[in-house]
Amino acid sequence: MKWLTVALLILLFPLGVFAARLKDLMEVEGVRGNYLVGYGVVVGLKGTGDGDQTKFTVQSVVNMLEKFGVRVPKEQVKLKNAAAVMVTAYLPPNVKPGQRIDVQVSAMGDAKSLQGGTLLMTPLVGPDGKVYAVAQGPVSIGGFAAGGAGAQVAVNHPTVGRVPNGAIVEREVPAGDLNSLERLTLSLRTEDFTTTQRVAEALNQYLRGNYAKAVDMKTIELEVPKEYRGRVVPLLAEIGNLEIRPDIPAKVVIDERTGTVVIGENVRISKVAVAHGNLSVEVRETPVVFQPFPFGQGETVVVPRTEVKAREEKARIVVLEEGATLGDLVRALNAVGATARELIAVLQAIKEAGALHAELVIM
Repeated sequence: MKWLTVALLILLFPLGVFAARLKDLMEVEGVRGNYLVGYGVVVGLKGTGDGDQTKFTVQSVVNMLEKFGVRVPKEQVKLKNAAAVMVTAYLPPNVKPGQRIDVQVSAMGDAKSLQGGTLLMTPLVGPDGKVYAVAQGPVSIGGFAAGGAGAQVAVNHPTVGRVPNGAIVEREVPAGDLNSLERLTLSLRTEDFTTTQRVAEALNQYLRGNYAKAVDMKTIELEVPKEYRGRVVPLLAEIGNLEIRPDIPAKVVIDERTGTVVIGENVRISKVAVAHGNLSVEVRETPVVFQPFPFGQGETVVVPRTEVKAREEKARIVVLEEGATLGDLVRALNAVGATARELIAVLQAIKEAGALHAELVIM
């Protein structure tokens, strides 16, 4: 596996007691958005659209022209300024007809760039096949692509763009009346028994009663108090600002492709010794050429000359005591001069030795 020259090491240090708002940790069951998708055509490109081999773009343009009373054989249509695209959008919950949402446009064929193009009217459908929004407008890609016969320069991704506020909502997603509910189900975005129990305790303390119950490691059932019956929205607004101290699991995440390491603050290790040393071998070729004198009978000879140098650094040993914390682990690894690549190998070795008390996740 090839390693990147520059590797990133992210270390999460505890800065006192961290607390997050409940609204940032949970979602209310039944309050959710939906994804929309549609097929459209972007026109007005400057010769960077789909080529003649992209048949579905030609067919789409021919069908569109027929709707406007223009009939032309598709064999005679040559397109360079149009591109077929897939249009996607996220429909937030409780959005009303007439409101606008952003859409993303992605090229499907061999278009080189969508810069300067305009998305034509595109219906966006939901999972049920019904049209919930209609998109149209100029495409913004935030970059460009230019080149010639021997070189090409691209900034950002020129075949994907956005149309800000480019879709008008036409249909409202059916949703129940929150204010009529007598029981709510709150779902945490992360699974943890400790955090779930803390949320339930904080809710009972705030509501001054036994209204919340932790069902599993992610779900809390909340009975709506009598004084909030018919006023569930104000209740959610109030409890959403409660500060909860989430419990972070002991976890080490490694991305071997980029050399990224993320270490959680609750990572602990048993007493272990870490030895680190490098062996480097340098081979240098400096051939020598012997050229005969003019009009001589000799031949040109190339004599190889190889110089080999081997250097092994002295291994440095660091002992980590029982119950060492994240800071101790980082200081120890820095002491042995471990790079991000070597840090990954050291962490895997400590895990194999049974001294790393954390979940090791390799992406």
